[in-house]
Amino acid sequence: MDKDSDAFKRGMDVRKWLMGDKFDAAQARRTPFNDEWMDFVNQYAFGEVWARPGLEKKTRHMLTIAMLTALGRLEELETHLSLTPNTGVTRDEVKEILMQSAIYAGVPAAMSAFNRAMKVFAEMDKEKK
Repeated sequence: MDKDSDAFKRGMDVRKWLMGDKFDAAQARRTPFNDEWMDFVNQYAFGEVWARPGLEKKTRHMLTIAMLTALGRLEELETHLSLTPNTGVTRDEVKEILMQSAIYAGVPAAMSAFNRAMKVFAEMDKEKK
């Protein structure tokens, strides 16, 4: 990866926006084993796709939540649910995303996602107190 490339720099900007105050903790989890992987994700997922002008970043985040639900990628779903305050995706919007996902991805996938959302939102609420 070329850390001086425009795509890499765009990716860092998008990740900082998406992750907010969790960005530094995510960077601290870099190791020699995953360093190249994290650069790859930064440049291509965030710098090339998330940074494209065709959709608002909030819309991209909503689509990500729906796709993670459909694919049953619950660990990554939890991460993205915890980032909703940074992206402006409301809990009501998450509920609607999961309802829509139930129709197209299946009730079990949406049930698992609802369960994860309730867990993540409860943890977020507890942190606020």
